[in-house]
Parts: sequence; structure tokens; C-alpha cells
Amino acid sequence: MNMNDVAPGGFASAGYRKLYRFGGLCLGVIFAAVGILFLFGPMSVVLFFNNLAGRWGLGEAPLPGASLYLALAAAYMSVVTLLAFGMHNRPEERVYSTLLVQAKSASAVISVLLCFIAGLQLILVANAAVDGAIALAVALIAYRGRIRPR
Repeated sequence: MNMNDVAPGGFASAGYRKLYRFGGLCLGVIFAAVGILFLFGPMSVVLFFNNLAGRWGLGEAPLPGASLYLALAAAYMSVVTLLAFGMHNRPEERVYSTLLVQAKSASAVISVLLCFIAGLQLILVANAAVDGAIALAVALIAYRGRIRPR
């Protein structure tokens, strides 16, 4: 493939396009599984992190019940799942990766802010680290792998 044959905004190589699509597929499957876990087993997630937090001397998160926040968490996971599958199915459209980076960045920043407001909780620190890493990885793959206009 000649690099001059690819329009600006297209992928710089077939390898980047495959990585982008594979990443979208993997993230979509993971986000769907986490969303299902959040919806049907929120107590197990919080208890897992609270058990670790107690061992490490960090604050524990309150136990969830059926609430608006549970519904919002599940809805958020369904949206990021659709964005990730959009990356896989329509890699030429930047909107999916752009919105996914924004969503995961917002989640990471809000988790850090909540550490200052609600106290240092392991579950918030873990969410900030994981979502921040996902945002950075998607941004790197989505933007470094594309041809820039001259």
C-alpha cells in the first residue's frame, strides 16, 4: 500500500487499522461484561474492592443498592460498549474513538475528584487508573495511526 494512496484521516497502515478494529472489539466485549456485572452484581464488585481496601488501609466504598446510580452506571457502560463496537465496525469514522476517549477521560477525572470529596477509596483509584489508561490507549491508537493533512 502506497502512503500517497491514502487520504488524510485514513490509517497510515493496514496494521494500525487492524489494531484499531481489534481494540474496539476487545473493549466492546469487556465493557459489555462489566456493564452486566454492574447491573446484576454490583454488590460483588464493591465487596471485592472493599476487601482489598481494608487490607491496604484505604477507605471503603458504600455498598450499593438498586438506585439511580446503578441505572446510570449500567447505561454508561452500554454507551461505551456501543462506541467501542462502532470503532470495530466503522473504523473510518473518528466519532466513535473521540467520544470513547472523552467518556473514559471524564470517568477518570470524576473518580479523582471524588477521592478528594469522599475520601480515598480503592474503587475510585482503580477506576481512575483503568479508565485513564483506556482513554490514553484509544487516543494513541486512534490518532497516531492516522495520516495527518499536510
